[in-house]
Amino acid sequence: MDYVYLLRCADGTLYAGWTTDLARRLRAHNSGRGAKYTRSRLPVSLAYWEPCPSRSAALRRERALKRLSRAEKLRLIAGQRGEAPAPAAGGSQQGGVSASLPTQNGGSVRAARPCGRRSGG
Repeated sequence: MDYVYLLRCADGTLYAGWTTDLARRLRAHNSGRGAKYTRSRLPVSLAYWEPCPSRSAALRRERALKRLSRAEKLRLIAGQRGEAPAPAAGGSQQGGVSASLPTQNGGSVRAARPCGRRSGG
C-alpha cells in the first residue's frame, strides 16, 4: 500500500510526501535521513495521511497536496474535506475512511478517504 502524508515541522511549516511505510518514513525524517527540507526543521510529526491504491495514485495526490495553500492544508488536517481535489479515478465513489496511525508521541492521526476517490454527495 502506498500513502501520501503531511508532516508538521518544528518551525510550523508543512511538508508533503509519499511512502510505502509511514512509520519507517517518519523515523527517517526525524533521524535526518528524510527529505532535505525537513532536516533543518526537526522534529517533525505526522499531521495527516491517506492510503492510495498505487504508487502512481500516490504521486498524483502528492502533487495535488503540494499545490494547496497553507490554509487548505490546515483545513484538510482539521478534517474539513472537500478543499483538496482528489484525482479522478474510475470505479464507484466511496465516502471517508476512518483509521488511526500511532504517532511517536503516543497520539494518533486520522486518515482521510483513500486517495483517488471522491466523497459521494
